[in-house]
Amino acid sequence: MENPVLIFGAGDLGVQALDIFKRNNVLVYGLLDDTTELHGKEFGDVNVIGSTDDTGYLSILGSKCEAFVAIGDKVVRERLVETLTEEYKVMPVNAVHDTAIISGMSAIGHGNLIGAKVTIGAKTVVGHHCLIQTGALLDTSVRVGDFVTIGTGAIINDRVLLGDGAFIGSGAVIVAGIEVGKNARIGAGSVVVENVPAGATYFGNPARKI
Repeated sequence: MENPVLIFGAGDLGVQALDIFKRNNVLVYGLLDDTTELHGKEFGDVNVIGSTDDTGYLSILGSKCEAFVAIGDKVVRERLVETLTEEYKVMPVNAVHDTAIISGMSAIGHGNLIGAKVTIGAKTVVGHHCLIQTGALLDTSVRVGDFVTIGTGAIINDRVLLGDGAFIGSGAVIVAGIEVGKNARIGAGSVVVENVPAGATYFGNPARKI
């Protein structure tokens, strides 16, 4: 990546993204966050330089600077991504930890955070703007939609389908061939053995609707 990156979000996710970019020798121009108490703070020699709607910084995006959205709240993340792509014609880049193992036969979209020691298997397809946290395993032929969150240590077995906006909690296990619907939520540590409807919340071992 030749251009520096501007990170949207200076919370834990923003600092995680900053660490990933620094490990990959990518220059980070600064962090933007709407929490005014964070303005001027420094994380790893990079400053929080303004708010996410600061047009002075947004104007440099594109030919001079890349963008990455590091905000956990899916609704806010979707809004920022829409602003960047529609108004500024900028597609956020990926932040991929250097210890992640990603098959050359997989396909990864744009704007994803892929944490340390994540494994992504052959024929797996990851959409756009997903958060895949430390140590998560995505086996062969998994399909991941857009704006999906996969927590630390989650195991997504082969041929699983995760719909747009799905949330998979830390340590959850999704057995092979299961479909998790759009915006469904799976609680941490759950073992999912049946299809999960869109918008439903499942928890437990075996996971049941709550």
